[in-house]
Amino acid sequence: MVTDGVQAVVFDLDGVLVDSEGLWDVVRRGVAAEAGRPWPAQATRAMQGMSTAEWSAYLTEVVGVPGAPQQVAATVVERMAAQYHARLPLYPGALEVVQRLGRRWPLGLASSSPRRLIDTVLQAAGLARWFPVSISTEEVEAGKPSPVVYQTVVQRLGVDPSRAIAIEDSSNGLRSAAAAGLGVLAVPNAAFPPSEDALALAEVVVDSLQEITPELVASMGRSG
Repeated sequence: MVTDGVQAVVFDLDGVLVDSEGLWDVVRRGVAAEAGRPWPAQATRAMQGMSTAEWSAYLTEVVGVPGAPQQVAATVVERMAAQYHARLPLYPGALEVVQRLGRRWPLGLASSSPRRLIDTVLQAAGLARWFPVSISTEEVEAGKPSPVVYQTVVQRLGVDPSRAIAIEDSSNGLRSAAAAGLGVLAVPNAAFPPSEDALALAEVVVDSLQEITPELVASMGRSG
């Protein structure tokens, strides 16, 4: 529960503002298929929220894609960037929710995407000016569900985590934000829904970005 009023809002990127979880899955599966490696049943969910170093190591060590993790990561990120340049898959209402909340609070971004893709999305969508702080999990010690990416964002925003709201979609993202001490607003991804135990960490659950209003976010900061 956020105390003493909301002072900042921190967005996740993939699965919240950008409909990219499916793209990540297609690209990674493609890399595995080209190498003749079968796709493990748990791989898609396992990699959600991982940092670049973590998921590239997973692809090489668990899936068995040949090559150094850094090389595999470069291939995947290059293909993701090409997808974004061809068509940026913003969710309906993504621009509007950022603008609505950004007019009232400073915004942060806590993303598992590499810096290159974060910057590509923010620039292409015209959202860069709304996010004074954006952190990739590749820039901190560990990916989600570790809380470190959220801790870093709120620290740089100059806000106590107990006075910030995180907007998340995935199991690992919800766990990361809750562990960092932020209030959690969940927008579950329909294609890759979070587990029930992770969703239970959210104070508020909505079905779409259109439901997220300043009034709803502010209500999460009321004590008592």
